[in-house]
Amino acid sequence: MKAVLLMFDSLNRRMLPPYGGDWVHAPNFQRLARRTVTFDNCYIGSMPCMPARREFHTGRYNFMHRSWGPLEPFDDSMPELLSANSVYTHLVTDHTHYFEDGGATYHTRYNSWEFNRGQEGDNWKGFVNPPFAIPPVTRRMERNQNNRMWTQEFINRQYMPTPETQPQALTFSQGIEFIRHNQHEDQWFLHLETFDPHEPFFTHQAYKDLYPDEYDGPLLDWISYGRVTEDVTTVHHLRNEYAALVSYCDDQLGRLLDVMDELDLWRDTLLIVCTDHGLLLGEHDWWGKNVAPWYNENAHTPLFIWDPRCGTADERRNSLVQLIDLPATLLEYFDVPLPVDMEGRPLRATIAADQPVREAALFGAFGGHINVTDGRYVYMRAPAPGNQPLYEYTLMPTHIRTRFTPTELQNATLAPPFTFTKGCPVLRLPGRPWGEPTELATMLFDAQADPGQLHPLQDTAVEARMRSYLIDLMRRNDAPAEQFARLGLADQGG
Repeated sequence: MKAVLLMFDSLNRRMLPPYGGDWVHAPNFQRLARRTVTFDNCYIGSMPCMPARREFHTGRYNFMHRSWGPLEPFDDSMPELLSANSVYTHLVTDHTHYFEDGGATYHTRYNSWEFNRGQEGDNWKGFVNPPFAIPPVTRRMERNQNNRMWTQEFINRQYMPTPETQPQALTFSQGIEFIRHNQHEDQWFLHLETFDPHEPFFTHQAYKDLYPDEYDGPLLDWISYGRVTEDVTTVHHLRNEYAALVSYCDDQLGRLLDVMDELDLWRDTLLIVCTDHGLLLGEHDWWGKNVAPWYNENAHTPLFIWDPRCGTADERRNSLVQLIDLPATLLEYFDVPLPVDMEGRPLRATIAADQPVREAALFGAFGGHINVTDGRYVYMRAPAPGNQPLYEYTLMPTHIRTRFTPTELQNATLAPPFTFTKGCPVLRLPGRPWGEPTELATMLFDAQADPGQLHPLQDTAVEARMRSYLIDLMRRNDAPAEQFARLGLADQGG
């Protein structure tokens, strides 16, 4: 048995032809849909990047106990469990966050790994004084106060003169190399992951030419999260820049599908193509993620799976699934027992016959809304005024690119174990919300009747049912009591 999982970052399902994105040039995603089962009700879990990847390893929600950070000492890592059961695991990625303080324990869970440098202002090529002019930064390309990331990003781009030299292409080449080297071997798992189409939306001219527009301003291919303030022409241009990067992703996907065809890997190789979340591209007057509520443009994600055991292709599934189900699916595929703490469920029967694995699913980011969906309705439960109390529980205290400071750690206390920490007490630290949400109203949407989520629903019976799902799932995941209090549900905790 063999398995390949291809993960994109920030891949918007609405931009893909199998999900109705008919204006985007992506024929290989259409080709993928013909060879796999396409899931119509896949939702995110914990956001953003590394919280989602912790879920991919553990099959558990992350966002109710902590924000961004590494795998914990008590976490069950799916790749590590596969390795312990004689399945060779290999990671190929260009995702820089794996190699920062807040992601430092993930890649070493694999038997082997490869990393391609240069994405999103990665501290890669060094110049004290760059020998070329750095283009001016527009407001939508600002990433921090001194614009360091944009300067580094532009330096890095000088080493990517062709599409073939971009990190994504190198990542696919190395993944394909692994497949070719091991095509006659058994019991291996390849995790092939690219940071694209995450911003910045860097592509070469051939891809931009697919999406001509009337924009005539300075270089603009990097959004900053927040409210839309641009004119219609600029918004259209930024969407086109994203679409051009999706088309580049589509070409790389085609290379993988070509190898699957050439080597007839469809006979014995599980293929999963997924993403961690989508991206707001001006919808609801927001750019990006984290700051805005988790609307479906971010939360409702594409998923394609081919399982050679059932051989089902060119069909769609409506059952509600999540990222936490993918590690369970891979463990079951290789006949490895699931850890008792894993909340995700194997999707074998869902792939074959649309058998449901859950009634409802939680999703969100630490310190923001806690959202729940049953596949039709989406309930966004906002925190009470003040968004407190809020605490992080961790034995690996890091932020994205830094460790917790001594000042932060001076306020730490030791908390009793949770059900999933294997008897380990954990540090309890004052938490800070992820981003600075400015819209923290409780909202209910009927995503079937109102797929754009433009009209919040007023229905006390539906809200009561969705609230019940939310409370039950929080309890099942041993959410801290203060999370209930933070949401105005103090009587429901414990």
